[in-house]
This record gives sequence, structure tokens and C-alpha cells, in this order.
Amino acid sequence: MKRVVGNAAQDKKSAVEGRNKKLVAQTPQKKYQSISPEIVSKNMHDESFSTAVIAWQKQHGRHALPWQNTRDAYRVWLSEIMLQQTQVTAVIPYYHRFLQTFPDVQTLAAASSEQVMSHWSGLGYYSRARNLHKCAQLVVSDHHGIFPADPLLLEQLPGIGRSTAAAIAAFSYGARAAILDGNVKRVFARVFGIDRYPGEKAVENDLWFRARALLPEQDIESGFESGIESYTQGLMDLGATLCTRNRPACERCPLAERCVAYATGRTAELPVRKPKKAIPEKYAVMLIVLDGNQVLLEQRPNHGIWGGLLSLPQISVEDVQAENAPDLAHQLQHNMLLALAPFGAIDGIESLPAITHGFTHFKLHIAPYRISLKQRHQLAGQSSQVWYAIKNLADAPLPAPVKKLLLSLC
Repeated sequence: MKRVVGNAAQDKKSAVEGRNKKLVAQTPQKKYQSISPEIVSKNMHDESFSTAVIAWQKQHGRHALPWQNTRDAYRVWLSEIMLQQTQVTAVIPYYHRFLQTFPDVQTLAAASSEQVMSHWSGLGYYSRARNLHKCAQLVVSDHHGIFPADPLLLEQLPGIGRSTAAAIAAFSYGARAAILDGNVKRVFARVFGIDRYPGEKAVENDLWFRARALLPEQDIESGFESGIESYTQGLMDLGATLCTRNRPACERCPLAERCVAYATGRTAELPVRKPKKAIPEKYAVMLIVLDGNQVLLEQRPNHGIWGGLLSLPQISVEDVQAENAPDLAHQLQHNMLLALAPFGAIDGIESLPAITHGFTHFKLHIAPYRISLKQRHQLAGQSSQVWYAIKNLADAPLPAPVKKLLLSLC
């Protein structure tokens, strides 16, 4: 698509592109280097593969998602970060809300951390939000507000991995770069009958070789979209709508005729699942300390779960399911009194129903207690705690389960 750009803007863009090319030349060529003919065997390279994917995407793929039909790299980047490990239906309202407050990378870079975390609250995987903010600031400071067109440079920015960098470059600039997200791994594992866990390094390397080898040789479309854009979107759409984890719609898949899993009746077995491990369980006591129309919150460290968000003060216990209940109750009361001492004299303590929240790698059991104070103490000037107005909780940068708990009580 041709665009008319003013002379000043064009000069700025050219300068940035020249600088980017210099940076690329200085970057070790490890991940996006050309693959030699010895590595890419004939059975890996197959132009009909990309042709089939592109033809299917044009007729049956998704074309009306909010971040489609644009080459605005900021919007493409924002959507790709939000879509990491999160479903499209969950992302859409956050995407719209984010753009209303932060319409461009400059606005996002200038925002406070609390503003960014507040808009991300509930979407999960909060390190994405912290990296999103850092990335915006680096794009503004180091790239003059223009996202690099080369995947190598994109990958150097916070929160952008190899596959995400390729997707941003393909959708924003038509760059010929291979993606390999979870959906694509599932498609490849089934089509090529890969019967080992895709997370193994050797298997993942093989998948990357295939991803590179199967890229369309050249644009085979005209108009706004290029072949690489339709191909990249087509792979994503296949994995999200047809080649799903459960009950894949193989009869409608454009790759069914070449699919090993379909031919051998192994779609339920492939891709090979990650070896199961027992899910660790952790326990915590959360303190809902109320004083009038305010509730006590504390800032969590930037690392770890819910990093950078506000949350309830909490104390740890070894195991709320322990058999030595009397000892546990005594320990709990002692720890609670110690934790609450800086905030004021306790007027009453009420135990509330326990809640459980699942994370990717463990399960957290929360025992909430509602505490009222007779008279609260003044917080220290550098305290990580803050008295927060109850009426503003709905917009507070809180973890989803904590916000849900507080809104149900206050």
C-alpha cells in the first residue's frame, strides 16, 4: 500500500532505518540467519504448503479482529503482547480500553507505571505489562518512536521473543520472517507427524527449520496484504479455529490431505503433551484491613507473582490443611498480630470463606480475614502500604482474584 509522507517525516524515517541497518550489522546473527541448503531438505521446502494456507486464509480466515487491516506497528505490537498465552475474546476489551488511554507509543511511554498496571489488571501474566511499558520507553528513546522493521532489532526489545518479533515485522512491514507460537507448533506437529514433545530443544529447533523453509518464496498477492501477512495470519487462524487442541475440524482443514496425524488417526495424541508434574500448592493469609471508607493495600515487588500491582497485605503459613490445627491457629494469630501492629489497634477479626486461584505453575489457596481497627496509626513516609478509597477499587491496579474479593465485600 502506497503512503504519502512529508519530507521531514520521510527524512526522519530514513535516518531511523539507516541506524537500524547499522545496528543489525552489529548484532550477532544467531536466530534469523539464512539456513543452508544442506539443512533445509527437499521434504521441508514445499511451496504448495504456503499456497494452501494463504488461499484458505483469504476465504475462511479471520479478517475483522480489531488489530487487523492496519500496518500501525504500535497496534500490532500491542495486540501480539496481549495475545501471548491469552485468548482473543479476553484480549479484545483490554485492547480497546488500552488504546483509548494510550493511543500511541509516545503516550504509553510517558504514562506512570500505576496507570499501565491498572489498565492491565485482570489480563494476567503481569510481567508482560512491565515489559510493555519498558519497551514503549525504549522505542521512543532509542528508535525515535518508530518500531524497527527488522525482527532482530525487535527481539532486542523487552517482552518480544523470536516468534512475536517475526509476527510484528510481518504484519507491520511485510517482512519475510517465520513465526512459531503454540498454535503453529500444534499445526506442524500434526501435519508432519512429530511424535516428540515440541518443548524439547532439539524438536523445537527442527520446528524452526521447518517454519523457515515453508515461508512463501515471494508475495503471491497484490493489494494491502502481502503473501507473508496472509500466510502468517493463516497459520494463526488454523491453530485457533480448526487445528484446535481438542476436537480439531480436520474435514475443513486445507492441510488435511498432507496431515500425518489425520491420516493415522493420531490427532488426539499429537502434539505430544509435556510430561506431567505434580502441581505445587501454596497457602497464604490475606488481610482485609478496613478503616472507614478505606482499605489497606500494599505494593508488591516488581518480581514474582502479581509483580508491580497493589494487593492485600498477606502473611504466609506452612499449610492451612495441616493436622496440628491448634498449633497452626496459634501461629496464625501471632503472625497476624505482628503484621497488623504498625497499622493500629485491632477492633475485630472475621474469617472469610477461602478462595483458590490457579497459576501456570502452582495453585494458591487464600484464606482472607476481614479486620477492623479501633484507631489507625500514621503510615511511614516511605511505606509500601497505602490506604485506598473503597470507591476507587474498580479501577485499581489489583490482581483479578483480589479485586473480585474486595468488590464482593466492600
